[in-house]
Amino acid sequence: MNLLDSEWLDRAVEHRWVLAVSGGRDSMAMLHAAAQDLKSNNLVICHVNHQLRGADSDADEVMVKRLADDYGIHCEVYRIDVAAVGLEEKKSIELAAREARHQAFSETCEKHDCAGVLLAHHADDQVETVLYHLLRGSAGLRGMQDEVVLKDRNLTLIRPMLSVRRSEINQYISEHLLEYREDASNAEPFAVRNRMRNEVLPLIQEMMGRDVVPAVLKSLQHSVQQDSFIQEMVDYDSMLDPQGRLHLPTLREAPRVIQQRIIHRYLTESKISNLSHDLVESSLSLLDPDLPAKMNLPGGMFLRRKEQRIFVSS
Repeated sequence: MNLLDSEWLDRAVEHRWVLAVSGGRDSMAMLHAAAQDLKSNNLVICHVNHQLRGADSDADEVMVKRLADDYGIHCEVYRIDVAAVGLEEKKSIELAAREARHQAFSETCEKHDCAGVLLAHHADDQVETVLYHLLRGSAGLRGMQDEVVLKDRNLTLIRPMLSVRRSEINQYISEHLLEYREDASNAEPFAVRNRMRNEVLPLIQEMMGRDVVPAVLKSLQHSVQQDSFIQEMVDYDSMLDPQGRLHLPTLREAPRVIQQRIIHRYLTESKISNLSHDLVESSLSLLDPDLPAKMNLPGGMFLRRKEQRIFVSS
């Protein structure tokens, strides 16, 4: 069984990559697969100890370092008190942890001249993500991309296992007798993603009497194809003035579905978070000259209409 995407592997062999290894079953399976398919000297392990689980977090670190030695792969370890950072910066632990990982990934890539970071997200993770965004009212059917570039960090994230089911990873672990550590917090019901995995999806499967993962993935694929077609129909640059603001008369001439895509992309590129369908629809109210020329955005920002332009301001 080959866990890593074959098309990506064909392109990957000439580059060096960082493996994000937590010590859990998914990342340990990815580590083993990458060690088989790629040269060890083209791999660097990055392990982030979030210091959230005391001795268990430290034990994860010890195991990852030991196995890195066994594989003959260099390992970079970052120890970050995520809870303290979140408290100091007034961020959720989840956000603080993600930012800490991205910073560690970026530093490791730069230090070892790597093309990007491999993440061990798989098909079941993808379905959980789609349902999570759908139930939050996000604009469009959204999942994780197999490749994404974080421009602010000059960092490329690769997910070479997005087509692999959790059951296949479990089988791979068993077949190769791979060591891993179970994060007990994954079973606790306090996190939305945990409840999605442990309660919501099993209930949906029971109600439908079948495995719903393939159907959700197929719907996501169709949505992505439709979005790609719409994006090809959108001349986004023609909607912007030299200052990067949306040109209102040009935007008004576009069909509503194009207006939605333009607004969504503009807000995304303006780094506005939590973009729901309702927020995009509300933003379109600024096209009407008889309605208010200003609306609130997440993060204390505003979307404004002034002098035939629409723009984000603080």
